[in-house]
Amino acid sequence: MKSDLDRLMAERNLDGFIVVTDESYNAVRDYLTNGARVTHGYVIKKRGFPAVMVASGMEVEEAKTSGLDVLNQNALGYSDLVKTYRSKPADLRAVWWRTMLEAVEIHSGRVGVYGAGDLNVYLEVFRILEQHLPDYELVGETGMTLFDEAMVTKGPDEIERIRSVAARTSEVVRLTWDYIAGHRADGDNVVNANGESLTIGDVKRFIRRQLMERELEDTGMIFAQGRDAGFPHSRGQEDQPLQQGQAIIFDLFPRELGGGYHHDMTRTWSIGYVTDAVQQTYDTVMEAFDRAIEQTKPGVNGNVPQEAVQDYFESLGHPTSRSHPGTGEGYVHSLGHGVGLKIHERPRISHIVYDTLQKGSVLTIEPGLYYPDKGYGIRIEDMVLIDESGALVTLTDFHKELVLPLSN
Repeated sequence: MKSDLDRLMAERNLDGFIVVTDESYNAVRDYLTNGARVTHGYVIKKRGFPAVMVASGMEVEEAKTSGLDVLNQNALGYSDLVKTYRSKPADLRAVWWRTMLEAVEIHSGRVGVYGAGDLNVYLEVFRILEQHLPDYELVGETGMTLFDEAMVTKGPDEIERIRSVAARTSEVVRLTWDYIAGHRADGDNVVNANGESLTIGDVKRFIRRQLMERELEDTGMIFAQGRDAGFPHSRGQEDQPLQQGQAIIFDLFPRELGGGYHHDMTRTWSIGYVTDAVQQTYDTVMEAFDRAIEQTKPGVNGNVPQEAVQDYFESLGHPTSRSHPGTGEGYVHSLGHGVGLKIHERPRISHIVYDTLQKGSVLTIEPGLYYPDKGYGIRIEDMVLIDESGALVTLTDFHKELVLPLSN
């Protein structure tokens, strides 16, 4: 969590870091600034000292909502630098970065660079800065980065925000169940009172409206029916009418409006009735889910619950990504992942990447079986918190019933 940043910086031999940004959402800056809505600006931290924001004069007051000390870029002489180096943008960039770093008493050393921006811009920026700032070693990271590691565990303020998003998301899923249930059957077609087909697009538009009313935003939900549900990341076809007796994978992972913390949950539904094949597979996935929950504990490596699920599925003859690497059917993915400001964070629950589960981690448990050639896929997903006592707390508040009955 954030209180670990100085330790993590020391482990990486970083004297400081700078978080750059463009006008797109920036999870690292959000993390450091507690969600302050600032369009431009930088966050800079010297090891052993609090982080500082550098913001334009137009956004200083908004930047102060972060709780950080804020430096007005104009007070640091940015406007004068623009005038001086108008015809020398490379020199401007170098002098400006030096100005900001020195303003927080970073006069030399290893400086980590994080954040978001266009790759083409920063490839050129690094070349320029290396030429003009010989006293600084600007470094990046791959693998488990400084912020990946910090975000593995969540602080109380983060957990409060995540709980709120989880509650609102679960409410939207409950309303979606009721919305579909309010329709009727015409043969196997799901239709409204006027006999018009209810489509996946209709359902998605309903969901987005409900999310917006709760200050959440869709980030690419999955609502896939029949054969499409057999492909784990199929979003579903907007114009496809809903049919009774078809497995539907509904994976909803919204975030706070404008960017922020996520919730991630999946339910599998079969409208009206369920076929024997889907029911049997659903029961198998539910047993795998329960086994995974039993194995998800602090101090356990993420491969342990994943391999417990693989062992179970393989014992029943289902291919997995361990027994049949590259398989397109059976159990084809990892069991779960951390969730926070990014929908996929560490720790990973995988038989390939060995992350240790920790108290304060928020993660998903989502086993599934996929058989597109048989016309169905099944996935069940809850988001859980490993609390300070080591207990597993479910954050997803919606039932796991399979059959969604219609009103008529």
